[in-house]
Amino acid sequence: MKRSSGIRLCATVAVSALSLALITGCSDGGSDKAESNTENAAQGSEKNTAKALTAAELKKLILAKSDLVGYEIAPVDKSVPAVKTAVTVDKKQCQPLAWAMSAQAPGDAASATNETATEAKKASPSKSVEDMTEKEMEDAFNASLDHPVTLIGLSSYDGDGAEKAFKSVSDAVKNCSGGFALTVGKDSTKYTGVVTEKASNSGDESVAFGASSVMEDTGGQKGTVHTEVVRHGSTLVTYYTVNLGALIANKAYTVPSAVIDAQSAKLK
Repeated sequence: MKRSSGIRLCATVAVSALSLALITGCSDGGSDKAESNTENAAQGSEKNTAKALTAAELKKLILAKSDLVGYEIAPVDKSVPAVKTAVTVDKKQCQPLAWAMSAQAPGDAASATNETATEAKKASPSKSVEDMTEKEMEDAFNASLDHPVTLIGLSSYDGDGAEKAFKSVSDAVKNCSGGFALTVGKDSTKYTGVVTEKASNSGDESVAFGASSVMEDTGGQKGTVHTEVVRHGSTLVTYYTVNLGALIANKAYTVPSAVIDAQSAKLK
């Protein structure tokens, strides 16, 4: 049976949490930008003397399985770089975006941790594969991928480091509207646009953006991945979400509000 473009598209990326491979092996175009909520940002010129949380404290604050019903919480997989120096870009001003999209600290953090939150998969069809038509098999395959996978990164900073790191992301969204190339190891992703998206208004400040690229074997179909960065005092949270099934079906999706709400509740 001849595989559809959707099956060819996802055959090599279905198990990747970061799913950079989706755009890395299937990219070359797009257009996007970002929205920031800074109404509650700290004001005044007094020196910020906030102390960063330790790595142990951050691990207690990042989402646990019991915090979010309907999601699987797990360590990030090997597709996620272990150190932020493994994530590079062709435009220096876009580096904070690349770090946020890779569950890395956007700034010079004193401590950091990350994990993956995956929405529980929908029930499999009761019909056996042998009894399915090619269209039914394709639909079942795509449906099995239609659930958001979110990389969550927590990082903590001394003094005004969190505010500076947040601003670097917010500025990068504006300065990188024309796109940038992101490289992790030997894999490179070409994003040709970054666009503003509605932020959750969580925490003290929040900024959200989408980055798009043309996917391989789709006749020019664009795929967009979504990122949000939220500041809670001296701690930043990055959320990077991809939904392979939605990308194949060209359906809209976002960073799940349930994930943001649950994580924000632990940081209040």
